Amino acid sequence: MTRVNEKQNSSQSPHPYLHGNFAPIHRVQPLTRCSYSGTIPDELAGGEYVRNGGNPVTHGDLGRDFHWFDGDGMLSGVAFRRRDGHLQPEFVNQYILTDTYISTSTTPSLRLPMLPSIATLVNPASTLLNIILRIFRTLLLLILSNLPGSQFTIKKISVANTGILYHDGRALATCESGPPMRVSLPGLETIGWFDGTKAEGEPAEEGVAGKKFGGEGILSFMKEWTTAHPRVDPITKDLILFHSTFIAPFVYYSIIPSTQYTSVAAPRLINSAVPGIKSAKMMHDFGVSLTHTVIMDLPLSLDPRNLARNKPAVEYDPSGRSRFGVFPRWNPEAIKWFETNPCCIFHTANTWDEEEFNKHTGKIETAAVNMLACRLTSSSLVYSAGDIAAPIPKAVANPEYPPEEEQCRLYYYRFSLTKPANIITHQFALTAIPFEFPSLRDDSSMSTARYIYGCSVSDSSFGAALGRAVKIDSLVKVDVQALLSNAQTNPPTPISGCVDTRTVSEIIASDDSNDPIKIFKMPRGFYAQEPRFVPRKDEGSEDDGWVLSYVFDESQLDENGNAGPGAHSELWVIEAKEMKEVVCRVKLPQRVPYGLHGNWFSEADVLGQRGVESIRTLPSVRSKTLGKVGESVGMDVWMAIREWVLDVIG
Repeated sequence: MTRVNEKQNSSQSPHPYLHGNFAPIHRVQPLTRCSYSGTIPDELAGGEYVRNGGNPVTHGDLGRDFHWFDGDGMLSGVAFRRRDGHLQPEFVNQYILTDTYISTSTTPSLRLPMLPSIATLVNPASTLLNIILRIFRTLLLLILSNLPGSQFTIKKISVANTGILYHDGRALATCESGPPMRVSLPGLETIGWFDGTKAEGEPAEEGVAGKKFGGEGILSFMKEWTTAHPRVDPITKDLILFHSTFIAPFVYYSIIPSTQYTSVAAPRLINSAVPGIKSAKMMHDFGVSLTHTVIMDLPLSLDPRNLARNKPAVEYDPSGRSRFGVFPRWNPEAIKWFETNPCCIFHTANTWDEEEFNKHTGKIETAAVNMLACRLTSSSLVYSAGDIAAPIPKAVANPEYPPEEEQCRLYYYRFSLTKPANIITHQFALTAIPFEFPSLRDDSSMSTARYIYGCSVSDSSFGAALGRAVKIDSLVKVDVQALLSNAQTNPPTPISGCVDTRTVSEIIASDDSNDPIKIFKMPRGFYAQEPRFVPRKDEGSEDDGWVLSYVFDESQLDENGNAGPGAHSELWVIEAKEMKEVVCRVKLPQRVPYGLHGNWFSEADVLGQRGVESIRTLPSVRSKTLGKVGESVGMDVWMAIREWVLDVIG
């Protein structure tokens, strides 16, 4: 399709993910007081809601290849600060000062992002030559950053634009192309990369001895690449994560204990190989229970070596199988593989153990591992999020697994650990409505949680909606235990079956106070983002609390669908039990573009942060020459060559 840029006729369609409230915003603000209506719950006092997302700093060509998962990481937060006996919401947003962001910001001649767009890599229409040139450009820029004249040396390529979590006194921004990046709360300043022992910018006493992510060797940087969705055990406070790479054994696994809850000498597991994976995959998330871990080996490849085989770097194989590797948390060597229908899963919602008494050993043992995930029946999301038509599969679907209709549903798996063969005893959807961006109450994770919160669209599916740029008009609360109980009474068809077959409209129309699915439908023209649950202090039930989400009113867009400088977002606080009442609306001083994942940080989290010795800052752009003109003829010549190269490839 024809791409457009800002100079082309406005009647041509702009890229849907660079338009409207998807468009990047480049104004950053320190903590700024916000007005609000309604009542701020006391439980928000001293805490902060923060959301991460891609916000490209290089935006001169809005018609270039672009993908929703591209862009430099930008954090947008609302802190509820104690001020003179009342709570005052304050908005703050900051770019995450990654190596690539700093280098790009101090290289004015760059017209395109430093890294190739995911859209370029996944587009079936991309030529091998174009992809090679894009990759070569990135490599050349990395090399130049290490040579004289550079403002900053690039050591890691992550843009840290996907998620954010809290572990052991550190708020960590994540993206799977690098290690986590520590940031500060509530101001969201960038501190430095976390290597598994300490973060850059921390005093030495904040670290622990031991192996770091990656280890030694020429390809050690790949083993630093960390999932964007690490898990924190709510009981032990262990941080569990995996590292997906392009080289065998393809997946590594780490566990970082919390030294604030255990001794510094507590066992650690760093870059332990996960056996049984035969090729590089697009592996975004995983499942973690209190005793077991689930790695997903799905038929969606992410392998640059495919280019040498005249295949796309990213390719979905509908004739392949989905494989789930289940192993005890501390022993990846004991992995058991379970196979089933091909699918794509980008987010798991919860994973928990099912225990039973073993009369032979006299012990309580894990009989099965259960997992909830947002299951897609194709890879269309990967393409539509880049404004690309999904390719027609070349391979014929596996006759053992009949093809399924396009869908993205909250799905249940049960992996039995007691049967002689590795069998998935239960696999079906809980609800027929589109469901993504799942979350739950933090202290209920890894256990038999009752409620899962997520996003939906009132028409079509996420795959179809993404073709128009997905906009969340429904926030959903699912009583998963009630639906699993219903499934015992009326078992759905394995794989393709569904417990609750109603549409979004039918659920909204229900007046049943005990309905296992509750939907907060946004007012017309208003769109939400990923929900995050905050519990009441003295709760009477798991769902006693509030759901937080950024909201944007698209009536602020002009006739061409553009957001002006005065457009603003709001943070809504929704009562979670009934999912009907907005108890507070915080008006922000600017927009928060539709983005990815957020988190709630309690006052205890904010106050419990580890010490900081220094933070990252953006260096001022120095003169193009080093020293006085003529001081070094060789340096003058080099700088001229350098500037010429940057002008050519910029």
